[in-house]
Amino acid sequence: MTRFIQSDEDLARHIAKLAKAHPVFAPLAAEAGAIPIRWLDGGFKGLVFVVTGQQISIAAGGAIYNRLEAALEGITPGKLAAASDDVLRAAGFSAPKIRTLRALQEAALSGRLDLASIETRKSEEAIPALCGIKGIGPWTAEVYLLFAAGHPDIFPCADLALQEAARLAFALDARPAPRDLRAMSDVWSPWRSAAARLLWAYYGVKKAGKATTPV
Repeated sequence: MTRFIQSDEDLARHIAKLAKAHPVFAPLAAEAGAIPIRWLDGGFKGLVFVVTGQQISIAAGGAIYNRLEAALEGITPGKLAAASDDVLRAAGFSAPKIRTLRALQEAALSGRLDLASIETRKSEEAIPALCGIKGIGPWTAEVYLLFAAGHPDIFPCADLALQEAARLAFALDARPAPRDLRAMSDVWSPWRSAAARLLWAYYGVKKAGKATTPV
C-alpha cells in the first residue's frame, strides 16, 4: 500500500507524485500553494466528530461536538453508553445521529468496531468495514479515513465542495454527480487523497478563503 499521509512533508510528496502522474494537477498545485495536512483525532473520538458533522456546517458540528465532550467529560464508548439520549439531544444531536452514536458505541464495546485494524486496510476493505455500522455512509467513512488515519487513497466523491472544485478545475459545464466524480477519481489512484486535499485547497483559493474542507 502507498505510504500513509502523516505529515505536511508526506502530503507534499503525494501531491508531487500525483502531479507527475497526472499533469493536469500541476497548475492546480501551483495556484493552491503549500497545503497544511489538517488532522483529526483518530479512534472513536475522531469517528464521533465526523458523524457529528454530517450534513451540517463545520462551525455547527464543532459546537455540538464540544458540548458533547464537555457533558461526557471525554468521549469514549463507555461514557457515551452511560449518557442518556436527553444528554445527547441537549448537546444538539438529532434523533438519526443519536441512533448512529448508539450503533457506534455498541460496536466498539462489543469489539466489532476495531478502528486500529480498519485504518490499516486498503480503501476497498476499510470503507465497507466502517459502512457496516448503521448510520455510517461512504462520506463519513472516507472523511474519517482521510483526515484521522491519513489514508493515502481516499476520495469522498459525495462531498459538494469537491464536486464544485472539480467543476472549476476541469472547466466542466456542471458539478459532476458522485458516480461521475468517482469514475474521474479512480484514475488518480493511488494518490486520491492527495487529489482530494489539493482540490479542497484549490476551491478555497477560488472562493476567497471560505472554509471548504469537511472537517
